Amino acid sequence: MKTNILLGFIFLSFIIFANSSYFHGIVGMTLRDGGIGCICHNSSIDDSVNVWIEGPDSLQKNTNAQFKLFMTGGPAVQGGFNVASYTGQLSAVDTLVKLISGELTHSLPNPFENDTVTWSFNYTAPDSILTDTLYSVGNSVNGDGNPTGPDKWNFGKNFIIHIVDSPVNVEEHNTKPEQYFLYQNYPNPFNPSTTISYTIPNSSFVTLKVYDVLGNEAAVLVNQQQSAGKYTVTFNASNLSSGIYLYKIDTEGFSEIKKMQLIK
Repeated sequence: MKTNILLGFIFLSFIIFANSSYFHGIVGMTLRDGGIGCICHNSSIDDSVNVWIEGPDSLQKNTNAQFKLFMTGGPAVQGGFNVASYTGQLSAVDTLVKLISGELTHSLPNPFENDTVTWSFNYTAPDSILTDTLYSVGNSVNGDGNPTGPDKWNFGKNFIIHIVDSPVNVEEHNTKPEQYFLYQNYPNPFNPSTTISYTIPNSSFVTLKVYDVLGNEAAVLVNQQQSAGKYTVTFNASNLSSGIYLYKIDTEGFSEIKKMQLIK
């Protein structure tokens, strides 16, 4: 009898400790080093929770850029998160985020707005040409203070960042590219100009167009035959209104769409 009471007390103490600790954030939960996720809130991941990172997918070494973590689904009242980088350095941009042992987490649960919660953070690229990875996990809670309630969590898709030797807005054609590749525009968000780079391994007819979120064509940046190489185009949006835009590349063997944001 005394043993059962003792075990019950230990379990209750663990729940109270977990609730008070995780309320102010926690790290080591991502897949960076085999993290187990937010199991104190729920024992398994839930696919109804969507977690993802947006930001530039290529950076010059030793430069930095701002990224944003998004989460939807679950109870969608408040949210918490953990982001880790394999190589680069992370830092907070506001008081909603804090750095613990090189990883980022929430300072306090962040309320959802329009079914989505977001956090912004900075990433500084290492002094090496490599491919880095951002790992993430998000926890959607109902805000009742009970970590064993209907809270739901999920890992985010790993975000790959290509660390390059020169800025993406400088064209270099010394070597023939081995594959098609459409880079994330830089800077992003932007006002009023940004650059878009891409590589094509073979001579091809290339079109690069910009669309608004309704699918209306906003600009034609490229519409011509091009030799194999890396190309960079400057897009000036001074005549467009703020918002989300899509840019799409089409060649004879490749097609891809990426998103960018104009803020005026």
